Amino acid sequence: MSIFIDENTKVLIQGMTGKEGRFWTEHMIGCGTNVVAGVTPGKEGQQVEGTDVYHSVRRAVVNVEAEASMLFVPPRFTKDAVFEALDSGIKKIVTVADGIPLHDAIQIRKAALSEGALVIGGNTSGVISPGKAMMGFFPYWIERVYKPGRIGVMTRSGSLTNEVTAMVVQAGFGVSSLIGIGGDPVPGTRFAEMLPYYEADSETDAVVIIGELGGSMEEECAQMKRDGLYTKPLVAFLGGRTAPEGKRMGHAGAIVSGGKGSVKDKIEAIESVGGKVAERPRFVGDLLKEVLKK
Repeated sequence: MSIFIDENTKVLIQGMTGKEGRFWTEHMIGCGTNVVAGVTPGKEGQQVEGTDVYHSVRRAVVNVEAEASMLFVPPRFTKDAVFEALDSGIKKIVTVADGIPLHDAIQIRKAALSEGALVIGGNTSGVISPGKAMMGFFPYWIERVYKPGRIGVMTRSGSLTNEVTAMVVQAGFGVSSLIGIGGDPVPGTRFAEMLPYYEADSETDAVVIIGELGGSMEEECAQMKRDGLYTKPLVAFLGGRTAPEGKRMGHAGAIVSGGKGSVKDKIEAIESVGGKVAERPRFVGDLLKEVLKK
């Protein structure tokens, strides 16, 4: 099964009538996503790809019973759009906006936790269950890279995701569910909060983390494994291995502090609980073969 979205999940798209919304709606449908409605204030009555557009999320939910929302909304409006979806009872939200104000991101995460909802992003490519559905920036032709399979993938890096996943597929595996957590310092959902879903998924045999220097999300995953809350094999590739110590990095999430956050710290944490860390993306597939053979 898929841990976030599958072909049956009813998805609405906030910002559907904009340039990005129209373009990616077509691609989401091409990947099998069950898009049931769009939302743009003042545009009710229009259609995009044969899908009705509503004035508000609440009006859309009343008519089509949407379960998940995909946001193509500018950063400064993202918080209001997320709150509108949460207030309408939607528990799965993906927002790809890059540059959400930090204070807004903190409020989004707090609201999601209080509502028992999963907000994925911002600054992410989205989520995909190959062969089933997609929410985000994965064009339909990407299925040449993203093959269905039994390996879960969680990623902070948009640029590395395609490369590492291609190595997973090249090694003979496929992807069950890929979750793009995003690269911002305060994502809506953290790696460790997604691990229990992979643990419970009978169609996921192992999880690959595509991480990078900064923050503590990878160390939190190691702690989950140490505590026995996640028991399946764990393989990682971490970007920023060659970054010089003491240098200020440009990525919003690349903050090293308090003895945590460096690639060295992350490697030690993951390997201390039996996880494997690839030196290069091309080695990820080999490590998967090794841990799954055991």
